[in-house]
Amino acid sequence: MTVDLSEITGSETGPVDGSATDALIEFYRAFNAANLEALEAVWSEGEAPSMNNPIGGIRRGWSSIAEGYSKLFDGPAKVQVAFHDFTSQEGEDWHLFVGRERGVCTTPEKTLHVRFRTTRWFVRKNGSWRQLHHHGSAEDPNMLAAYQRLIFG
Repeated sequence: MTVDLSEITGSETGPVDGSATDALIEFYRAFNAANLEALEAVWSEGEAPSMNNPIGGIRRGWSSIAEGYSKLFDGPAKVQVAFHDFTSQEGEDWHLFVGRERGVCTTPEKTLHVRFRTTRWFVRKNGSWRQLHHHGSAEDPNMLAAYQRLIFG
């Protein structure tokens, strides 16, 4: 089976070879399903991981990152994104994905198309790939302001 990896939504099937790309797919599968338990399985444990984006802010450590995801998932908005237009670099025990996300943020009252620049850094620990860092930013300040209003009220 050939898998088109020009866009990653989390709905991809095969190949599952234990690669960093598989971990990236699992991240998007968990995020788009608002599944905190599945996200925890993809992120590094403890205080090492970090996240920096306009909704979650700067967060250090899995518990703080999980708190940010919980606020998003338990709020009125549903966010679905796809990763695209990306590059990938790797070493023996690290893998860096740099690209863009596009998607939709929906509340009962409004739908907003969203776009972000995104970096996700994975490291191999104990034989499996775990996300160590995420950075996201928005190029369009008007879209960002509208997105923040939908998320934060």
